[in-house]
Amino acid sequence: MFAPHRILEEKLRNFLAEDIGEGDVTTLLVVPPETVADAEVISKEAGTVAGIEEAEVLSETVGLRARAHVKDGDKIKPDQVLLRIRGNARTILAVERTMLNVLTRMSGIATATASMVERVRKAGVQVRIASTRKTAPGLLYFDKKAVLLGGGDPHRLHLDDMILIKDNHIAIAGSVEKAVKKAREKASFSKKIEVEITSVEDILPAVHAGADVIMLDNFSPKQVEKAVALLKEKKLRNRVLLEASGGITEKNILDFGSKGIDIISLGMITNSAKALDISLEIRGAAKKRN
Repeated sequence: MFAPHRILEEKLRNFLAEDIGEGDVTTLLVVPPETVADAEVISKEAGTVAGIEEAEVLSETVGLRARAHVKDGDKIKPDQVLLRIRGNARTILAVERTMLNVLTRMSGIATATASMVERVRKAGVQVRIASTRKTAPGLLYFDKKAVLLGGGDPHRLHLDDMILIKDNHIAIAGSVEKAVKKAREKASFSKKIEVEITSVEDILPAVHAGADVIMLDNFSPKQVEKAVALLKEKKLRNRVLLEASGGITEKNILDFGSKGIDIISLGMITNSAKALDISLEIRGAAKKRN
């Protein structure tokens, strides 16, 4: 994912403005205005780092000099220096929390994603690990970028990315078949149609109605296996992509991935991933010489 520099800068400025309010009163009272400081951003645990570009852009935006020692997507170790920052001490302290919030959240998501990806790859399972739209409001760009940096697939970014027919659409349309047919009749050639099904019985109507992707929602591994077998029996397996979603964790991911599906989507990698422990430490400070 890529956002032009000015757009990324604007997003980060808005985060910073929200945190600072009318000013950092603590720093105002404790730190003399002419103080220059050197700081290091340090990992406290191992993981996959994400948000380095954002930290550099934020630093530049407020007049600090930042030098990265790692790249987004790199594997990092405990006590590793990720960035060195130099500039006005008051400014460093004012942006510290915003910078770390972005870094720790993005790195946590990238780490969780990478863990899932590595688990299926080591097992020799060729299935794509994808996120969902369960992101924090205002953080979609950063959450989805972190998934990509962890080796995952971002899936949909917005509602206009593809047609995804879910249970409530089906409830209104009357059936899986009716919902898919209606979408197929009016859809642009540029949009794929995905439909969420909750029983094996709905898989053939979905395929015959013209679905490109079928989401097996809250299926058990045994039900997933049955769905794949049915499509193979009817010589329809190559007509659609199969996605499993719901109730999948790192512990049981291989139970699903080994059944012959194409995609596993997990909301937890964006809405429940533990933030990676990263801190900012002042390493030296001195009064600026005139």
